[in-house]
Amino acid sequence: MAEPGEQLPEEVLAVIFSYLSLRDRAAVARVCRAWAAAATCSTVWHHTNISCNSEGESMLPPSLLPGLAHIHNLRLEFDSSREPSRRAATELLITLAARTRGLQGLHLQCRGEKPLFDAGRDVLDAVHAICRTARTLRHLNLRCLPFTLDDALVLQVARGCPELRSLFLDNNTLVGSVGPSSVLRLLEACPHLRALGLPLASLSPTALEALAAPDRAPLERLALRCACPEDARAPPLPDAAWAALRRRHPGLAVELELEPALSAESVARVLQPAVPVAELRLCLSGDTVGPLRFAAQHYAATLRVLEVRAAASAPLDSALEALAARCAGLREVHCFCVVRPSVPRAFHAHCPRLRSYTLKLTREPHPWRPTFVK
Repeated sequence: MAEPGEQLPEEVLAVIFSYLSLRDRAAVARVCRAWAAAATCSTVWHHTNISCNSEGESMLPPSLLPGLAHIHNLRLEFDSSREPSRRAATELLITLAARTRGLQGLHLQCRGEKPLFDAGRDVLDAVHAICRTARTLRHLNLRCLPFTLDDALVLQVARGCPELRSLFLDNNTLVGSVGPSSVLRLLEACPHLRALGLPLASLSPTALEALAAPDRAPLERLALRCACPEDARAPPLPDAAWAALRRRHPGLAVELELEPALSAESVARVLQPAVPVAELRLCLSGDTVGPLRFAAQHYAATLRVLEVRAAASAPLDSALEALAARCAGLREVHCFCVVRPSVPRAFHAHCPRLRSYTLKLTREPHPWRPTFVK
């Protein structure tokens, strides 16, 4: 009787095994030599998703360690509130740093309850180790980490990752610890950056000038999160600097997220007509109607995605209808409060490119699911 691994060519087995979890990859690697060879070949590991919530709490099985050398893109999920899950994620990252030289993409996804203010040093030290060894790293996404990111991390990225194409540091934290000078060092060291996510206070006029330099790669996305006291106190960036940036990068899309920490005065400083806002997320404790009317007036040509979290009201409904009439390019609109029937009708009538929306006419259990336009 032929061994199971002899029934299919290795390249076919590798494609099948690439869809398996780590636990299942370890299981198939123990079936026979042919399956073990297929389970650790490069095709299986190029794009790898690992969940330390469901894979168990132990370290990567020794039989799969050779596969780490083949990882090009890793998406790693863990639960920061569970010590075994966080420890497994940290050990995996440290092991990966010692074994791979070809890592190109790393996306960390943290779930569970938010940790304490000073938590996450173990995970961030492991990210430091990755950035020291993976000089081919092109994409680093840390926006789903609830830990405070600091200048030391940004400077390590600048030293160790000269080929970086995208970096997202606009994470869910109420403390801003990335200074404008560190961002400027990053821009000098990484001339190929095409996408950048930052807290608003980390961006300076000098950084905008650096991004507009003629020898830089085209900047495609700039994500700015305004959520901490430093963001609320940040002075507005000069309109002339934004204008120069738009001339240099006409395809630039700005993602702007405003959180409850911002006062009405701060919101007025952040919303600048010269910024090419493509995605606007409003989760304000104060007035939301004013920012919506501002967006309808100044971002009509660029706005593609709108997300609103506010209390239901007739003025809010009217502002949404007015925005729909002016922003014909909208592709997504998500409003997490009950609206009147005329609101979805307005978006259907005026926004022919609409792909999905969350516009509920009656209160429903959360989470609210979007409706997709056929």
